[in-house]
Amino acid sequence: MKKIALINGPNLNLLGVREKSIYGDQDFISFFNELKEEFPDVDLTYFQANGEGAIIDEIHRVGFEWDGIVLNAGAYTHTSVAIADAIAAVTTPVIEVHISNVHQREEFRQHSFLSAHCKGVILGFGLNSYRLGILSLML
Repeated sequence: MKKIALINGPNLNLLGVREKSIYGDQDFISFFNELKEEFPDVDLTYFQANGEGAIIDEIHRVGFEWDGIVLNAGAYTHTSVAIADAIAAVTTPVIEVHISNVHQREEFRQHSFLSAHCKGVILGFGLNSYRLGILSLML
């Protein structure tokens, strides 16, 4: 059974409540439960933190023994060299995901410090970006 960790960064605990026109109206926990039903042969875990250090700690925790990480680092995507370094340091492949198409948004959101260290990047498909991230790790 593959083990895949879904890791969300700051403000993603507010999915379903915040900026519904961008992020939709479904909360992440209910979506995560759907994913667990859809992928019964995958050991999926979910972690969310608003703090950079906690995200790094979780990448370190799963990053040497798990089969994959699906990471939405939120705004840290555009600011965190430390998270980029954590991704580069581990052996587990990381898929960077974003709910919105960041290239259609503010200019500062169009640069990712993380992408160069990730196996791939999926964005703009709403919550389905996570589903596609999981599928890509199963190939």
